[in-house]
Amino acid sequence: MIRTGEEYRESIRDGRVVFMNGEKVTDVTTHPMFKPLVDIRARIYDMQHDAATAPVMTYHDDKDEPFSVGLKLPYTQEDWQDKRNSTDAVFEDIGGVVTRVGDETVGEMWSLYDGQDVLNQVDPQFSQNIANHIHRVIDHDPFHVSANTDPKGDRSKAPQDQDPDMLLHVVKETDEGIVVRGAKFETAAPYANQAFTKPTIANWGNDAYSDYAVGFICDLGSPGIRMICRTGFSGRAPKEDYPLSNRFDEIDALVIFDNVLIPWENVLFYRHTKAAAFIRATLHRYSAFAFVQRILKYADMMIGAALFNVKQTGLDKQQAVQEKLAQLAVYREGIHAHLTAAIALAEKSPSDLLMPNQSLLLTGRVHACANLPAMMHIARELCGGQICVTPDLACFEDQESGPWLEKYYSVNENWQAEDRRKLLAYARDLLNSDYAGHRLTFQLFAQAPPFAHLGAVYRNFDWEDTLDFVRRSADLSDRVTADFSAKPKSGS
Repeated sequence: MIRTGEEYRESIRDGRVVFMNGEKVTDVTTHPMFKPLVDIRARIYDMQHDAATAPVMTYHDDKDEPFSVGLKLPYTQEDWQDKRNSTDAVFEDIGGVVTRVGDETVGEMWSLYDGQDVLNQVDPQFSQNIANHIHRVIDHDPFHVSANTDPKGDRSKAPQDQDPDMLLHVVKETDEGIVVRGAKFETAAPYANQAFTKPTIANWGNDAYSDYAVGFICDLGSPGIRMICRTGFSGRAPKEDYPLSNRFDEIDALVIFDNVLIPWENVLFYRHTKAAAFIRATLHRYSAFAFVQRILKYADMMIGAALFNVKQTGLDKQQAVQEKLAQLAVYREGIHAHLTAAIALAEKSPSDLLMPNQSLLLTGRVHACANLPAMMHIARELCGGQICVTPDLACFEDQESGPWLEKYYSVNENWQAEDRRKLLAYARDLLNSDYAGHRLTFQLFAQAPPFAHLGAVYRNFDWEDTLDFVRRSADLSDRVTADFSAKPKSGS
């Protein structure tokens, strides 16, 4: 059932091996670069118990037991709207956007649930393992993340023709389970409970029964796992100057599997490239929704920061400025429209779940991700050059330099220097900082690169209707369309 924030914190004090800045981290719950996100995830757990937020964060089963809305299997449009409202409630409560907190990755398991027929061809037990783990996630409410990208090595070579550990693979089978070696880059792993670990997009070998075609649930406190993290942004500079970097930086890690035992009950597929290909093709069938919803909130943050900046100096009355604000609004509403329509025209999945309309969801993802760099630049233009030249808080508080900054940063009785400094610091961190650049680059890693986004659209757009219309409109013979048929909906 639903956990408390303190129960979550205690669950990751399990002796896991984590490194950052060349040092071993003794407790990720208190380390200054992990603590902000640990506290946010703990707050999300506590929101499920808080009387003010529990109604939007939880649902009740027929025994009136509460469970997390984010982890619920989706069967109706209302289920999807509840998920959307729950995610928005989190953003409103914490005052920003976090990507890897569990609700966006559990959807990958639902894609596996849809692929049970494929997995039954390998071993019916794998299909049962998937069902068991989906219900275990609902029942036990773990922080569930996803492990995807390998180091890969030389991509011109097959994994078997170089250091085999460049792609995670099975090295041994035992009575207890499989033993795996390799590594995965993974966001939030150091402070999560478990990860769905699966093949990357890269070639895992042409052999139909490749040892690289493996997917499993990994307990991130397992013996043999080491996590080597990038340096975080939190604590590098005062939170007053970098309010987003210090609160919302989600730590990425190279998770090393050094002969890690995965019990058979945690193995979801193994030695079957057809199963691996199916999972890669459908992986984001559900999880793309939560990911794109986060970009929608990021668009709101850009619009708010830009609009406040032009309003404080009266530039919002100029047509050129209004046109740029309108471009941001078109971008924002385009994302909103795709998400809304994806629910309104949702489709039944092979396992009778309700999946967002795949063509609309996946074209919405392309719209959100492909246009994000340009929209950030428009927001920079509207915020003006002061987001890159404004002094830090210490100068505003200094007895000698402070009065001068008070003079030149006060605009009128409504916009005094302190509020203006806060807004410029916020906009700088949102658009110009190391954290801002990291978030933008993260879009290429978080779900898939742009070519995969477009490939997913190609597989899910309804080409047949357009061909049939043009055949009839141009009075072509039936022969020209006799050899095409609708492609199966395969997801992302």
